[in-house]
Amino acid sequence: MSTNDSSSDDQLPDPDQAGLGLDLPTQAEGYQVLARKYRPSCFEDLIGQDPMVRTLTNAFATGRIAHAFMLTGVRGVGKTTTARLLARALNYERDGTENGPSINLDPPGVHCDAIAASRHVDVMEMDAASHTGINDIREILEGVRYAPVSARYKVYIIDEVHMLSTSAFNALLKTLEEPPPHAKFIFATTEIRKVPVTVLSRCQRFDLARIGREQLIAHLQGICEKEGAKVARDGLALISRAAEGSVRDALSILDQALVQEEGNSEVSGEDVRTMLGLADRTRVLELFVLAARGDAVGCCTELQSQFEAGADPLIIMRDLLDHCHQCTRVKVVGDAAGLEDYGDSAAIVRSIASEQSLGQLARLWQMLLKALDEARLAPDPLSATEMALIRICSAANLPGPEEAARLLREGPPQGTVENPDPAPVSPSSKNKSRPVASSSGGAAPAIQVQPDVAPLPKGEPMAQLHSLEDVVVLLNEKREMQLGALVRRCMRLVSFRPGAIVFEPGPDAPADLAPQLTRFLRDNTGQTWLISLDGKAKGAPTLAEKKKTHEAQLRAEIEQSQQMQDILEAFPGAKILNIRMPDKKMETSND
Repeated sequence: MSTNDSSSDDQLPDPDQAGLGLDLPTQAEGYQVLARKYRPSCFEDLIGQDPMVRTLTNAFATGRIAHAFMLTGVRGVGKTTTARLLARALNYERDGTENGPSINLDPPGVHCDAIAASRHVDVMEMDAASHTGINDIREILEGVRYAPVSARYKVYIIDEVHMLSTSAFNALLKTLEEPPPHAKFIFATTEIRKVPVTVLSRCQRFDLARIGREQLIAHLQGICEKEGAKVARDGLALISRAAEGSVRDALSILDQALVQEEGNSEVSGEDVRTMLGLADRTRVLELFVLAARGDAVGCCTELQSQFEAGADPLIIMRDLLDHCHQCTRVKVVGDAAGLEDYGDSAAIVRSIASEQSLGQLARLWQMLLKALDEARLAPDPLSATEMALIRICSAANLPGPEEAARLLREGPPQGTVENPDPAPVSPSSKNKSRPVASSSGGAAPAIQVQPDVAPLPKGEPMAQLHSLEDVVVLLNEKREMQLGALVRRCMRLVSFRPGAIVFEPGPDAPADLAPQLTRFLRDNTGQTWLISLDGKAKGAPTLAEKKKTHEAQLRAEIEQSQQMQDILEAFPGAKILNIRMPDKKMETSND
């Protein structure tokens, strides 16, 4: 329409556009989003709800139609749509003849169009999120007594029914218990647990399921064909995964994806990934492999690279959890685990699953799950994600839970050496590596020894440490005075065997006491020690407490000795101020 044409009133320019010299397109004003355009018009169009459709079909065929229905499920699975289809089925009439309620809505009946457009006088829809009070329910109860105007039943559809107040629910109870024969109630909710059981017991409940990914992808492909659009299958798979089983969410994302195409070109998976702000799943899988194998430097570098490419740290964490879950499934069910979405990367998933034990994968899952919560709450999600990956890499070098339990129960095998995290060795020190004989008589892998850190000189290093006092002696020999003081003061020993120490931490014990001692013993004995805390068990007194008790006993003995009594008698008024003892008496003694 030209703004200069004023020959008739119906061609006058829009007042909002007058004087702007704009001819705005009117085609977009009539555009209907895909979620509304492809709303199911009959029960056959509902996808993924076969159990409900089958039950309703049998109920209508036998005349066993309930007076109240409760529809529940996550967002976008068809609760409101099903409610309107039920209202149409209850009032289905064709060509003005009384056909009775029917689940078959093709062709549409005389009331179908009005009910689908929410303008039928006998079908009332109410949003309980904005009408929560008893006054709103009172209007329904006052109108329910009257017969329908033109339809067979008066149908009341209440969406988000869990939002009603307690008094509103109570007001409904009597009518739901004994409704008039011409009234039907259909409730829909996403929070079924918030609906009183007194209401639920009066309704026929249907749980609408999430839509499976493959089923949702097929549905999206059909809509793309009807729209004449081209979207790559991997792009549809990304949309399906992001929708989390919600058809409405999937169609909304597809609506957004279709405008990504230029001309007749196909919307690629990369276009959809960029639109959604997702990281490349192949790269996230590489990040998962680095974390599972303990490569902290590689993890930090790859995470930063993905972040700079536009990936969201929270989405990266969720993808890492998904990869961990898939690896665990492969470990448990083997080839039955569906890895079709991974394509050529499926071999990587199987490789990681074979490298990790079930206990290690379970530990990795728990750490990732905790890290996701931390990243959500952290002021900087990237930093929280990076710290979590470093923590996971550190844990990758520890024994698995199964091995840890075995070490606690039995101790490490005698004559074998475990060194999962060897230190780098300079070329000049390679000749200092020596093989250690294994229990089977063969040669175990050589231990790489740094020039400035050497194992104990005589015998098997682990076999020389028979008590916590021996550990303190080794700490003093290596001049680890601060760590030695912490061991003496803060460790209440529960159990000790070569290779495994369990202790109750004292009240002032630092949180990293066990890791500090683990590193020291590993570096100085060439073997992995399992050192753990047990806050429930009652440990023995610390070495410092033993020393103090011993000194008090010795002081009492000295004061009561005859020699000291003779000295005090010879020097009236004298007092014992201090008793000096050998410095290492209590540190090297088991008494």
